[in-house]
Amino acid sequence: MDVTTHSLAERPDLMDAMWRMPHTWQPFMLHDPVSDVAYDWMVDEVPEYVRVAVDGAGRVVARAFSVPFALRAEGRGGALPAKGWDQVLLWAMQDRRAGRTPDTVSAIEISVARDLLGHGLSSVMLGAMRDAAREAGFAEVVAPVRPNGKHLEPHTPMAEYAFRTRPGDGLPHDPWLRVHVRAGGVVDSVAPASMTITDSVERWREWTGLPFDTDGPVEVAGALAPVRCEASQGYAVYVEPNVWVRHRL
Repeated sequence: MDVTTHSLAERPDLMDAMWRMPHTWQPFMLHDPVSDVAYDWMVDEVPEYVRVAVDGAGRVVARAFSVPFALRAEGRGGALPAKGWDQVLLWAMQDRRAGRTPDTVSAIEISVARDLLGHGLSSVMLGAMRDAAREAGFAEVVAPVRPNGKHLEPHTPMAEYAFRTRPGDGLPHDPWLRVHVRAGGVVDSVAPASMTITDSVERWREWTGLPFDTDGPVEVAGALAPVRCEASQGYAVYVEPNVWVRHRL
């Protein structure tokens, strides 16, 4: 599929269409407290790291968010954080406020219009993100990847799932991890607490249509691990594991 990609800094006129693009995120995934702040921040403060793809008719068909941050800043030591997605966003915002020079780019999200899944647009956006980081002078992109087949095995430990490979070619079992490896990425480690979403059982009922009336794990469509329900206490918590992938540029 022929598309062109632009940064939001180059094409701010695409912002409204970017937000309106139909996506596949489950409702509960839109309520991470870090994202409530970070998405507006990325658009306002680092629009050159937000990329939008349009087709020949000018329709927005995919979007990609990334952030520059200082992985090797004092106290971080170059280690990719266990808190993954949430932590790297917080670091990026802290670094920008402190005037700290970034040394790494982290992918945050790649989304494709719902009706165009399977057309290779995820690979296009990953390539555009890598190219933009290289052109900006960075030597590495890291990604807290959300494996897109993991929701089918919510009880499988991510440490087992992330490193599972296919017989024959040795590529990752997971399709999205496979895209990253084919693009030159290397599966590095698991971020066991990459995103945490906590709210009342009433809100979880609204988001999922499930009763959330018994203490214990609850399987939720689209979740990579069970949601922990504390019905007797009135709340439920989802802690999502992701997989860190390193892309040397």
